[in-house]
Amino acid sequence: MRETHPDPSATATALPLGGAVSDFVALLKPRVMSLVVFTGFAGLFLAPGHLHPVLAAIAILCVAVGAGASGAINMWYDRDIDAVMARTASRPIPQGRMDPAAALGFGVVLAVGSVTVMGLAVNWAAAGLLAFTIAFYVFVYTMWLKRSTPQNIVIGGAAGAFPPIVGWAAVTGDVALGAILLFAIIFMWTPPHFWALALYRSDDYQKAGVPMMPVVAGERETKKLILLYAALLAPLAVLPAAMGMASWAYGTFAAALGLVFLGFAVGVWREREGYACARRTFAFSILYLFLIFAALIADRLIGLS
Repeated sequence: MRETHPDPSATATALPLGGAVSDFVALLKPRVMSLVVFTGFAGLFLAPGHLHPVLAAIAILCVAVGAGASGAINMWYDRDIDAVMARTASRPIPQGRMDPAAALGFGVVLAVGSVTVMGLAVNWAAAGLLAFTIAFYVFVYTMWLKRSTPQNIVIGGAAGAFPPIVGWAAVTGDVALGAILLFAIIFMWTPPHFWALALYRSDDYQKAGVPMMPVVAGERETKKLILLYAALLAPLAVLPAAMGMASWAYGTFAAALGLVFLGFAVGVWREREGYACARRTFAFSILYLFLIFAALIADRLIGLS
């Protein structure tokens, strides 16, 4: 698929170097960042060992800044399709409030800074994983997969699943099975989460030429896949209890949440007109991921595991 981007120099002649502070904040994708930071903290908290509170705070800050850097570079690259999608048309670059070059520079500085600080202050294993996460999101997902395959979310979802591994490595300096399990939960959660959104935003994606699953395979196939991934996610989220990483109080709670998520997916599958259930499923999926990781943290805090 041919990609076209507006000429940054044309925008730069009419704009100052950057936009308002609020525009720079918007580049960071703060709503997405909040879940990234939370899951990164969960990985750090659940890892065996101890990290000084100041270093832990620095590690989480680096994860947040790295996520923001990825978002800023993503908005720079996707400015052409963002301009034609209703969901993204109000972003700073499509609205002409920011020079694309300023957004790119902002993202690159944040990316380099977050990785460097993580390496110098915490450890280079975590820094390397953070660098890989940013690179994967920018080069593999944003620049390659997003516009080339309906599996963009499946494979590209790995970028959003790495923060717990980064947090874990900040404490231990390595990656263990527990960290991989946290990664797997987010990885399996990502497709039904984004495909629920894609169902009721499919016109946007089609207009922008992005081959999201509903655009390429149709609504029926997408709904079937949402149901399949929700069914696979439900038992996967219980595994921390089976592995001794969490108690069976957590396991019971995770199983119940998984059944609720599965119920939403069945509702999407059965929905024949409109997207009311798809919208509710998308909203619940965010709550689901938050509650799963909050339960893991609470389980450890209470001392049940």
